Amino acid sequence: MISLRRSSPSSLYVGRVCLRQPFRFFCSTFFSSVDNVGDKTILVRDFIHSALYDRNHGYFAKRSGSVGVLDKSIKFNQLQGRSAYLQYLDNLYKQHDISWFTPVELFKPWYAYGIAEAILRTANFSVPLKIYEVGGGSGTCARCIMDYMMLNAPDRVYKSMTYVSVEISSSLAKKQQETVGEVGSHLSRFRVECRDALDRSGWGNVDPQPCWVIMLEVLDNLPHDLIYSPNQISHWMEVWLKKQGDRPQISELYKPLRDPLIERCIKIMDMDRNPITWGDRIVSSTRHILSKLVPKSRRAWTPTGCMQLLEVLHWALPKMSLIASDFSFLPDVKIPGENAPLVSTKKNGRTVDLDSYLDAKGDADIFFPTDFSLLKRIDHHCSGWLKEHTDSPSMPVKKRRTITLDTAAFMEEFGLPLKTRTKDGYNPLLDDFKNTKFYLSVPHS
Repeated sequence: MISLRRSSPSSLYVGRVCLRQPFRFFCSTFFSSVDNVGDKTILVRDFIHSALYDRNHGYFAKRSGSVGVLDKSIKFNQLQGRSAYLQYLDNLYKQHDISWFTPVELFKPWYAYGIAEAILRTANFSVPLKIYEVGGGSGTCARCIMDYMMLNAPDRVYKSMTYVSVEISSSLAKKQQETVGEVGSHLSRFRVECRDALDRSGWGNVDPQPCWVIMLEVLDNLPHDLIYSPNQISHWMEVWLKKQGDRPQISELYKPLRDPLIERCIKIMDMDRNPITWGDRIVSSTRHILSKLVPKSRRAWTPTGCMQLLEVLHWALPKMSLIASDFSFLPDVKIPGENAPLVSTKKNGRTVDLDSYLDAKGDADIFFPTDFSLLKRIDHHCSGWLKEHTDSPSMPVKKRRTITLDTAAFMEEFGLPLKTRTKDGYNPLLDDFKNTKFYLSVPHS
């Protein structure tokens, strides 16, 4: 089994590459752009958002060249097995001189076809099909899903469908338009909106019609906040970042919880719970004693960016159905804290994992594992169901139906796994994606 982690051809990804930028320049540019310039302190999520998405200096800014696009689909049935596949993949990276290929690109069109089939089986066709994709990369997913609908859906479904890509990178937005435009009939049904999906104002008025939202490897790059406690029993505190004058160094500051988004996220994560049972009180007493004898600080990363995005999506698209795919865990993480990210960059042609998230200067990928059980709770909360029924004495009918599947299970159910199998039976799509999952969420009918 391979634990994928966007690092090298042997694990199917090459670490994402961005032009190096001087840390002093990045810090001064970033801190001058935040609102509270006076004390020059910002939340960790704002630092991560800038490091990844700043339009001029962020990791993904104007970096369409790092996203690989295959000239043609890989013919897996002509490869002998795993060794032949990895050698073929290594040659592809050398030929294309890019940073990484996404799964939807490596396994095109079959990966996107599986997603399209899942939509076809559950969509409400009493209204025109509308699909939003957040972070559409090179446009391959959009192109292949529209191909599938054109070939397999009833004529009226394809003819009336709309596909909207919400893309923060202007260069990737242009690339998506080119990719989808290779099929002329798709263009009238496709458009790119170059904006930040986290910004509620960009969504305009609420759209009450049923629709689908696709997010492939989006959750892992969403900003997170960091919370800290000096020992096992003290209350959690927010972590802020402070820049000292004109010096490039950034230091952490710990403040009492005040940020509403962090507070809501902690509540959903059940990290603010007080002991209420006799057993809990015993555990709490034991922790209190240990905290005095052996104090141990705690750090945890909270998916505030995910919560913010789902809040916006459920507000703008209250009848949306959601398909998301991402990493359920990441190997070899150096950054401390629960649910900590990998921070990876390229130095002298080699992938290097950084020891601190503060070392990300716009030249490093910052990506987090997704806790899919927590994702489900956040999804329910943002849809309004969890907030309305948490204290209800009876079990209500759920507002949303959800399921989490391993990538292999998802593709065996909705895809065509024989198309990605090699001669000896090895199937990279089923065998190598053990630490990735799909999350499906639809409104309860």
